[in-house]
Parts: sequence; structure tokens; C-alpha cells
Amino acid sequence: MSAKPRVAVVGSSNTDMVIRSQRLPRPGESVVAGQFYMAAGGKGANQAVAAARAGAAVTFVAKLGTDIFGDQAVAGFRREGIECRWIARDPTTPSGIALILVAEDGENLISVALGSNLKLTPAEVDRAADAIARAGALVVQLEVRLPAVRKAVALARRSGVPVVFNPAPAPTRPLPKTLLRQIDYLVLNETEMEVIAGSAEFTAARGLLDAGVGHVVLTRGKRGAVVLDGTPRPRLIPGYKVKAVDAVGAGDAFVGTLAAFLAEGRPLDDALRLANAAAALSVTRKGAQPSMPRRAEVLRFASSHGS
Repeated sequence: MSAKPRVAVVGSSNTDMVIRSQRLPRPGESVVAGQFYMAAGGKGANQAVAAARAGAAVTFVAKLGTDIFGDQAVAGFRREGIECRWIARDPTTPSGIALILVAEDGENLISVALGSNLKLTPAEVDRAADAIARAGALVVQLEVRLPAVRKAVALARRSGVPVVFNPAPAPTRPLPKTLLRQIDYLVLNETEMEVIAGSAEFTAARGLLDAGVGHVVLTRGKRGAVVLDGTPRPRLIPGYKVKAVDAVGAGDAFVGTLAAFLAEGRPLDDALRLANAAAALSVTRKGAQPSMPRRAEVLRFASSHGS
């Protein structure tokens, strides 16, 4: 690879406060003897780090508070080589926080206070228009407000930049059809598919394609990913069976890695296999951003497992 492919990420940044215990509590129950740690997180930030570690030159557009959590986040992005020029700071609203419970089998429960993420404005996104225009892929999610997402997508479309949209967390209302028809790669899990399309069945994805989405990528963990596009049948991209330690951030590892390899010019199915490999590696480690694998190990893992 010569010059690094460029990826622009518009989205959220949080600090994850994690308790790991033997099992998840039931409603009204306290589970004691857990281990506590903090890690950098937020879907946008996770995906930015994943893309950077996969070999992309990443620009991150976000909004943080002027608190210690925001300072630590920016310092972490700079260590990853991520361009932080377009990260705005809000002196009146705290940075985002996520409270995460993780069981020994890797299952998790997450509650998020998005804080300053919800203050990212279309005007602040517009300031990064040149960076988005130079990218080989734009990545967006739904932990910032929809107007900011729509502005980012419009800027990408204006410059012919492919859009990778991860509609997570699942929206509480239907996504605008004007937005869907601008999405090149809609990457979502089965829960998000059920919310957005009314069903997790492959037939439901046809409705999204009819709405104008270029490709629907349904992620299914160790069962791999299914891609639906204009071809008659869905294509299964096999996953990898690994011993899960912490599933937090696996979807973000997938999305960020996918964007990096698409921006590099890899064929979609090849990029999806490598994204599956990155997600598999991520669940073998604790934390969101700390678990994001680097390019060399993704390529090595995929090669050693037959991809």
C-alpha cells in the first residue's frame, strides 16, 4: 500500500465505565464482586480508531465537552494518528459517558448519556467539508443528531464519496427515505434490521434496497455477514469462531475496518471478510477502543483462517 486511504468519520465519542462480572444482573438484582475499568469508547470514536488501525488516514468530526474525559479522548485520538482539527468542544455540556456491564461469556448491557455528542451541529460538520470531500469513504452512525448525520451524508454525496452508514443505536422512528437513497453501504445487525425494516429476514432487506440503499450488510457475529445488493441471492461472508471475552465494540471494529479497506479499493466481499476478522479479534479482548486490532494482525488472522 502506498499513500494511506482516507476515511472521514462523523459521530460520537464516549468514555466507557465498565463492570465485568460472572453474569449480567436481572431487573432489580445486584451482582457483586465485579471488576471495574474505564476505556475510551463511543461508536464514532471506536470506528475511527478501527479504521486508523486498519491502515487509513482518518479525520474525526465530533463534539466533546471541555472536561477531563474530552481531554483524554482527544489525546487518545492523537496517539492513533487521527486528525482532530474538526473536533468541537462544548464548555456547557459534559462529554458522553457509557455505563457497561459485561458477563464472563462476553454478553453486555449498555446505558449511554450522550452529553456533548448531541450538540454536534450541521454547521460544525460543514466546516469539515473539504476533509469529507477528500475521503475514500465516510462513516456515520446515530449517536449524534440526525441533522448532523444528514449534513455529512450530503457533503459526501456531493463529492462522490461512498457512505457507510451504521444505524446504531437503532432509531426510534423510520429513517427518511431521502437519507436511505444516499447510503452506499447500510451496515446493521439483526436487531437494527428488525427496527428499521420491520423484520430481520433477508426479504425485509429488499425493501431497503428498493428505497435506494446500494448495499445492505447484515452482521451476525460469529455467523458472519450477509450482503444484499442487486444480485438475485444474498451472499454469506463466513465469520470466525473465537472465544469471546468482551463483545463491546465488535460491530464498530467491523464498520471501521470495512470502511478502511473499501477506501483502499478492495472489492466489497474481500473487505467484508477482513471486517469479520477484525470483529472476531476484537471480542477476544477487553474494552472498546483498546480491543480494535491493527492491520497486520487482521490480515494475518484472515490469512490463517482461510480468507
